Amino acid sequence: MSERVITSLTNDTVKAVRALNMRKEREITGEFLAEGLKFIGEALDQGRAPKMLLVGMEARPHPLLDRAKAETLKAGGEIVVVTHPILEKISRRENPQTVLGVFEQAYTPLQAIKPESAPAWVALEQVRDPGNLGTIIRTADAAGCGGVILIGDCVDPFSVEAVRATMGSVFAVAIARCTPAEFLAWRETWPGSVVGTRLDATVDHRRADYARPSLILMGNEQAGLTDALAAACDVNVKIPMRGRADSLNLAIATGVMVYAVTDDL
Repeated sequence: MSERVITSLTNDTVKAVRALNMRKEREITGEFLAEGLKFIGEALDQGRAPKMLLVGMEARPHPLLDRAKAETLKAGGEIVVVTHPILEKISRRENPQTVLGVFEQAYTPLQAIKPESAPAWVALEQVRDPGNLGTIIRTADAAGCGGVILIGDCVDPFSVEAVRATMGSVFAVAIARCTPAEFLAWRETWPGSVVGTRLDATVDHRRADYARPSLILMGNEQAGLTDALAAACDVNVKIPMRGRADSLNLAIATGVMVYAVTDDL
């Protein structure tokens, strides 16, 4: 099993991998970085081998690491053994994971989505926080949703922060992206319920009738769902606030909605 060893912090490969922390570079290369052996294992389980597997010199032997190396090479990828300082530089963390993977991004075209393949789907309009997006992707996976659709100017789902928050679900959940106009045109063919969430809605989220497959629309963290998308929904609902807080974190609210729609599974 051939492995390349890199010890220099100024090596071109190190620079290229570290650059994947920047959105511009991810858009140019179509690649992203995933950290940790657990993440690599989740990718392998979904048939996604890394293009490059970076392994720290101090990484302990592990069956999953052996599998990752074998599947990386089988897929035509490269194994690179690196020092701890290089791992720190790439991950920008003092205590980095000992195994990193460079993967190809995978978006699902909007027209390729099959609504009936899952009881619910999530659509997010202009979500801006990578932690929220990653948590929503993980929640959608946990609840058995078909995928997450990003509408308009959303944060990059393949940013390091978003990928970390998915805990590996980025490899298991379909991710699509589109403009508001593209979404509104596509929504016309949706066979089930299209459900919006608004603070000014009058229907309690527990009282609404949801026809499957349900498409759950969630708005921006600050502004909420725009009028244009709210008007395209079959029903707009609200999650009642019982305390002093007037709203929920977007990821929490999405989790509440997802399980409200799918709670009879």
